[in-house]
Amino acid sequence: MSRPKQCRKIVSPPLMLGFKPFGIVRLTSDRVILRYDEYESVRLLDYEGLRQEDAAEKMNVSRPTLTRIYGNARKTIAKAFVEGKMIMIDGGNVDFGRIWYRCRKCSKLINGIGNHTPCRNCKSYGNEELIPINSHDGE
Repeated sequence: MSRPKQCRKIVSPPLMLGFKPFGIVRLTSDRVILRYDEYESVRLLDYEGLRQEDAAEKMNVSRPTLTRIYGNARKTIAKAFVEGKMIMIDGGNVDFGRIWYRCRKCSKLINGIGNHTPCRNCKSYGNEELIPINSHDGE
């Protein structure tokens, strides 16, 4: 029996909800899911250029676990590229360290309810337009 997955630490959710291929009608495009921890592994290793040991420490996982997460991320991204699928970023056992929200109208990312300011492109303003991305304990 395998042990339960540890909660992966992630600095913040991605700014976007995902990506879609250019030149393929959205209605006919299938999608793949890139989990938050997979996104974070790509961000740390490829974007920030960290060594695997350092990235694993930041995510609160072992180096072999990080390697598996990163491998899954690469397979998901490759499948989307080759098969022309949308990439949706969502899910996984993660801890952002605080509660994040996204505006349901314009998808703006908000770091805590206290930091909510009117969105530039939204005509109305209120906390009812916010969708919590996570809870503080990672659930």
